[in-house]
Amino acid sequence: MNEKERVLEITRLLEQYNYEYYVLDNPSVPDSEYDRLMNELIAIEKSHPELISPLSPTQRVGGKVLSNFEKIKHKRMMLSLANAFDEKDLRDFDERVREIVHTEKIEYMCEMKIDGLAMSLDYVGGRLNYAATRGDGTEGEIVTNNVITIKSIPTLVDKEKRDFEVRGEVFMPKKVLEELNKERLKNGESLFANARNAAAGSIRQLDSSIAAKRKLEAFWYYLVNADELGFTRHSDALDYIESIGFKTNKERRICNGIDEVLDYIKEYTEKRPSLPYDIDGIVIKVNNIKDYNRIGYTAKTPKWAIAYKFPPEEVVTKLEDIIFTVGRTGKITPNAVIKPTKVAGSTVQRATLHNEDFVKDKDLRIGDYIVIRKAGDVIPEVVRALREKRTGEEIKFKMIDVCPVCGSPLVKKDAMHFCTSSTCPARAIEGMIHFASRNAMDIEGMGDKVVEEFFNEKFISDITSIYDLNKYRNDIINIDGWSDKSIDKLLDAIEQSKHNSLERLLFGLGIKEVGEKMAKILAKKYLNLEAFTSISVEQYLEIKDVGPILAQSMYDYFHNQNNLDLIARLKEKGVNFNYLGVNKTDETSPFYGKTIVLTGTLTKYGRKEATELLEDIGAKVAGSVSKKTDIVIYGVEAGSKLDKAQQLGIRIMDEEEFISLLKKE
Repeated sequence: MNEKERVLEITRLLEQYNYEYYVLDNPSVPDSEYDRLMNELIAIEKSHPELISPLSPTQRVGGKVLSNFEKIKHKRMMLSLANAFDEKDLRDFDERVREIVHTEKIEYMCEMKIDGLAMSLDYVGGRLNYAATRGDGTEGEIVTNNVITIKSIPTLVDKEKRDFEVRGEVFMPKKVLEELNKERLKNGESLFANARNAAAGSIRQLDSSIAAKRKLEAFWYYLVNADELGFTRHSDALDYIESIGFKTNKERRICNGIDEVLDYIKEYTEKRPSLPYDIDGIVIKVNNIKDYNRIGYTAKTPKWAIAYKFPPEEVVTKLEDIIFTVGRTGKITPNAVIKPTKVAGSTVQRATLHNEDFVKDKDLRIGDYIVIRKAGDVIPEVVRALREKRTGEEIKFKMIDVCPVCGSPLVKKDAMHFCTSSTCPARAIEGMIHFASRNAMDIEGMGDKVVEEFFNEKFISDITSIYDLNKYRNDIINIDGWSDKSIDKLLDAIEQSKHNSLERLLFGLGIKEVGEKMAKILAKKYLNLEAFTSISVEQYLEIKDVGPILAQSMYDYFHNQNNLDLIARLKEKGVNFNYLGVNKTDETSPFYGKTIVLTGTLTKYGRKEATELLEDIGAKVAGSVSKKTDIVIYGVEAGSKLDKAQQLGIRIMDEEEFISLLKKE
């Protein structure tokens, strides 16, 4: 046996032992035998580096450092799931499915909804080809180097030599998170808020050795091409991927009818706290794979599956104070300062109270005991005050009448209060944060804390001063947390932002009513920033989707001398003022001026790419079908939007016709 054959033999043995240890929890050999084989493999690879594979067991400890993650388009879209929040939602789902399948009772597979990071593993000839994150469902990031540090994941599947794809969830067990946070606390590092964030952050580490130390785990819940491999039931496909080496969740159960599903949910609602991993719901799937196409899909979700979401966890805590913050438009927002309390896996200390009317409607008082929860398990919100617990010492809420930062008078518009000073420091900070944000000028490394720190140090004062930060390089190096590498990276990002297209700059200026999409419409129309100084309100109103408020806001901004001075300074710094996109607007196009809805999976273009192509031509792409829709373009697995278009008599076209018309442009 030569070295190449021995490497393959050892690799297969180590994969088998990993499976027995990490999946079956039933090792067949002692640790010493595993270590002996690993050391032998290391020795062979050291002598013959040409035999080292990126998927070798020796690479599972990590160590490779990437500069960034490569993007990849999924072979099949990674759809999300529609949500159910109560028994009625679940019974409605069951009724819809039964009406299509024409049966009195559906066999469902119920599974844990793991609170982690969705992942896809692609295998070619039984060998792991790549691991990719879900991303936007159409396109994800290749994270193979980090995923193979999870030792329960097979990189070589001897029992299945065909091509296949499995999908699942990478997660961090509760115990591991607890241990990791203890270590981070000891080292003076910030703690992970919850297991989901810890898992996502670990997988997105550019240094795979860091991911390896995080002790992540994974459950696999979907064999994507199960039908092509001859399976007719989802439960059988799960049993199969388990038999060939993948770790599946043992808590799954086949339920005969919706009543059994409801019993299962009740059972695991009670068991949830005792599970060694976080779950945020139960996934219910029709078990018969042959019914999937009959039941169908929407643009984003399969109609044959649904996710029951547990009710948001409600916690009682104390409202210790109400403070006020100033946004970039001058909007004043009251915020609850809460006695630090753990909710849905993370500690909450603040929650927005939106506006004066919100606080008064809920009759919130400083000193109240209040009920809080996380909306969608993410955003902290105040539900109500426990008035029965009041002692009489609580302080009634009173809205302030001057800006908490600059002392300028406030003005009330509708339900909101605004600072009247255009030079308010808080507005300047928020404006710079917005300018540097990802969807605006995308200056990586210039987040909220950095902007505030640099402002307080007087390195920056407005958005134009960001382009002079290089003058303070020697001062920044003396601030804790900054190094030559991190400063150079920030300065490079600032320099690179000068070359952005006009729509990013227009959005970054923070003009009231101008969002990301409108910024692109305006940029494509007028092509250069300085052109806006000569546009009248009436001319803006000629543009589709521009109303009187937005038109007046644009006119006012570009006829304000302070803003014109700022624009002149940006030009001096070398910031690009031109639209760099492809402007293919053509009034003769069959798509020009039309409202278009995309549904299903387009095989040639991703949803984002198709949207950009249509918008470049001069079309408006909407998210839902209505009487105002002109055309519905559909791909494979089109769902309810196509049905509705047909009912309303709206013109529909398949992808082939869409591409054909594009080529005639």
